Amino acid sequence: MRRATESDPVTLDELRQMAAGRFGDMVKGVVDLQRGIVLLDADMHADQEAELLAEGARQEDLWGINLYPDLAEEEWLEFDSMINLRPSFGNRSRGVDDPLKRAAIADVVGRAVRR
Repeated sequence: MRRATESDPVTLDELRQMAAGRFGDMVKGVVDLQRGIVLLDADMHADQEAELLAEGARQEDLWGINLYPDLAEEEWLEFDSMINLRPSFGNRSRGVDDPLKRAAIADVVGRAVRR
């Protein structure tokens, strides 16, 4: 797994290599909103979530995403993961229901990925 932050960002070329090694056109990631971390490149979002939780992250701060490095910027970020399905935190879908949370996730991703 690759950890990306504003001070240690990932490039689109790195994302393309990750995608080629697993899913072809997509890279799974989990965003830690509190700490500004994106953990990338795993078979399952749950593996990334478990690693961040083991480091002390709070579950309510973790959101699963998919990145498509070859799509246009307005289309490349997908909010879809089983870890997002958390009714106890007010999220009743695999997406991210709260537009403010989606914007915060996009902001962290925008700082952790150099497009």
